[in-house]
Amino acid sequence: MKPRQRQQIIQELIIARGEASVDKLAEHFGVSAETIRRDLGALDTLGVIKKIHGGAARVRVHSEKSFHERMSERTAEKRVIAEKVAKLIEPNETVFLDTGSSTLICAEVLGAIEGLTVITNSVMIAQTSGASSRGTKTFLLGGCFTADNSQTVGPLAIEQIQRFQADTAVITVAAFDTEIGAMDSDFDEAQVARAMISRARRTIVLADSSKLGRIAAFNVAKTEDIDILVSGSDVGTGFAAAIKTKGIEFR
Repeated sequence: MKPRQRQQIIQELIIARGEASVDKLAEHFGVSAETIRRDLGALDTLGVIKKIHGGAARVRVHSEKSFHERMSERTAEKRVIAEKVAKLIEPNETVFLDTGSSTLICAEVLGAIEGLTVITNSVMIAQTSGASSRGTKTFLLGGCFTADNSQTVGPLAIEQIQRFQADTAVITVAAFDTEIGAMDSDFDEAQVARAMISRARRTIVLADSSKLGRIAAFNVAKTEDIDILVSGSDVGTGFAAAIKTKGIEFR
């Protein structure tokens, strides 16, 4: 077994079990303890597990602050992300935008593009897109309304998403890992994001620098389901190279 294959299995075992010892892993794979220590060191460097005495443990699952708190954080970086996304969207495209502080700024910037059709579960994004003078058509999904972030979620929202076919899904996430993919800390939001991805030809994931290398509770998209990852700052050559090996375009 190649080292990278073994490391992937080790990562999955630790995520599933919470932690694992060097001795148990060495016995499981039939390799030396030193080989396992090197594997754990490589995974620790990637940020997907944390080395502890005698083994390794799962990285603490990331939970997000409230929507209104996030709206006031990293606004300059989110503006950079939005401007990058605007360069990836053509006039007259149909675009899914899920609820998020980054996607709300995207909606504002995308308002300058002619003839877009925007489908969203966010009331604030719908209001922003609807104010565009460039002929934007805006569809607000129905569903269970949550007032804290002015969005609709649940089975009805998922059902309505299935009625559309989009060119691009623009999805904001709570965490992104080069092995696991994109994740969210909210179950309902993750469900909506997955549904949007399933009905789009292309998926663009937005993750500011605070989200990179983190783990969250609910999977949104595997790496193979992501076409483009957009961030607002340099991530280092190692992280960028890891993204590239997964076939994801990084902006």
